[in-house]
Amino acid sequence: MRAVGYGADRADDSPSCLIDLHLPEPQPGPSDLLVQVEAVAINPVDAKVRRRETPAPGAVRVLGWDCAGTVLALGEDVTGFAVGDAVWYAGALQRPGCNSERHVVDHQLVGHRPAGWSVAEAAALPLTAITAWELLFERLRLPSHSAATAPQTLLVVGAAGGVGSMLVQLARALTPLTVVGTASREASRRWLAQLGVEHVIDHHRPLAPQLEALALPPVRAAISLTHSGSHYAALVDLLAPQGALALIDDPDPRQIDVLALKRKSLSLHWELMFTRSLYQTPDMAEQGRILERVAELASAGRVRSTLQHCPGPITAAQLRRAHGWIESGAAMGKLVLEGWG
Repeated sequence: MRAVGYGADRADDSPSCLIDLHLPEPQPGPSDLLVQVEAVAINPVDAKVRRRETPAPGAVRVLGWDCAGTVLALGEDVTGFAVGDAVWYAGALQRPGCNSERHVVDHQLVGHRPAGWSVAEAAALPLTAITAWELLFERLRLPSHSAATAPQTLLVVGAAGGVGSMLVQLARALTPLTVVGTASREASRRWLAQLGVEHVIDHHRPLAPQLEALALPPVRAAISLTHSGSHYAALVDLLAPQGALALIDDPDPRQIDVLALKRKSLSLHWELMFTRSLYQTPDMAEQGRILERVAELASAGRVRSTLQHCPGPITAAQLRRAHGWIESGAAMGKLVLEGWG
């Protein structure tokens, strides 16, 4: 089958940092689905893995952790799916990625795609939707609309990126919080306005004065999605006492002073959506349930796809360009490749 991966050459500027491959057909295990891959999205984790992990001599590594496709076969222990089902998922970091014509994935990590959505629209969401959901409702345990809580504000730093674009939508749809996103470019601000974010501030300027000018409820929770080391001290200062801060990126540890949290009794939370699959946790199937819930919201029109670009089919050349886009620092929403060239 056709696939895209990399070997010993991982340099960003090398034409062989990602190469077209022909690999053996994957065989599903007892808990797996075999999926025909129809569209994939690109995430920062793709470029991070390529830069950090060198395959064994003569081996190749296939990337890709956002897939929309159709079920071709089921493992003997699989329940809840049938051949022909339209599915979406992010998969597991320790297994081959989905940049291949056919892919095997543990069915517990998979959901059914939103009704009425194109395959490209669906492929844009799984990884970011799971990450956003886990941040909001599992790490920070933010209240739902049905909860009786005092007014409070959620600040999202880097809100126009892939995770942020989903997070602000879920927060607006499912919580009573006032959502403030940060963006530094006019295009990013327009994108957040399209997603329904009413309050946008500039993360290249001091955050606290901009928030004070908005006269909003106290910031009880902040989520930093990018350049967290640079924003950490400011976020600690502006969070209300007994508030919470969540991070997903990889800041320099020297910039994260945990003792600074003590005076306000602030809590710090890390989110990695691959934790459940990496450790095969007893609640691993919760990721499949999250995707089913997001699909319901999507089908009902309560969240929209964050698809921004679909430049062509799944090839090494297209993926090389996509990696450059995701590493540019200017990415909004998601880039998806559909079909096989």
